[in-house]
Amino acid sequence: MTPERYAIYYVPDERATWAQVCMAWLGWDMVAGQSLPHPDVPGVPNRISALTAVPRRYGLHATIKPPFRMAPGKTVLGLERAVQDLAERQTPITLDGLTLTPLGRFLALTVPGETGALDTMAARAVRTLDTFRAAPTPQELARRRAARLTEAQEANLTNWGYPYVMESFRFHITLTSKLPKEDLNTIRCALDDYLAPLLPRPFRIGDLALVGEDSEGIFRLIRRFPLNG
Repeated sequence: MTPERYAIYYVPDERATWAQVCMAWLGWDMVAGQSLPHPDVPGVPNRISALTAVPRRYGLHATIKPPFRMAPGKTVLGLERAVQDLAERQTPITLDGLTLTPLGRFLALTVPGETGALDTMAARAVRTLDTFRAAPTPQELARRRAARLTEAQEANLTNWGYPYVMESFRFHITLTSKLPKEDLNTIRCALDDYLAPLLPRPFRIGDLALVGEDSEGIFRLIRRFPLNG
């Protein structure tokens, strides 16, 4: 597979129980590159396949450097070397934990408490790897601007090709598509009851992942890079 786009993600360790449960919830294992059967989650009033249709194709992840097309003259080997160098200079990050949070009408796992080291790492990745990013097309820019960006988000879009980086970055692991208003609280409560006992506290980020998007818009893991700083 030659990816259409690349990204730098945090991809949870697939051996962790909480990660296995969340991957099954989404129905896609990006590490193995295979579909998974959805679990039975008591209290969820909708089909899980419908609730997870959008995040499924991205896999269980948190975005560090958003998806980008490769710039002319750049290579995957060069990108891998740059990510490895970035990871070699970065120490592992330990955070308070993960908690299920509504982000508008989406549900995601977020990090409570202090996130300064995580935010700094994400900003460094965006800056350091930006030479590998092809400029967005006019159509991509128009689609982003349709979201009524703030002044800071517009500046990020212009400078980095994506609105929600730098000071607009928030670490999150998306678990649902946009949910119906009338079902949001019910689904949130049911999923929180299901996941809360499993979520890690504390929560450690020990590597970065290079991922690629295929021609069908599905993301797969290419390689992990341990944080060894």
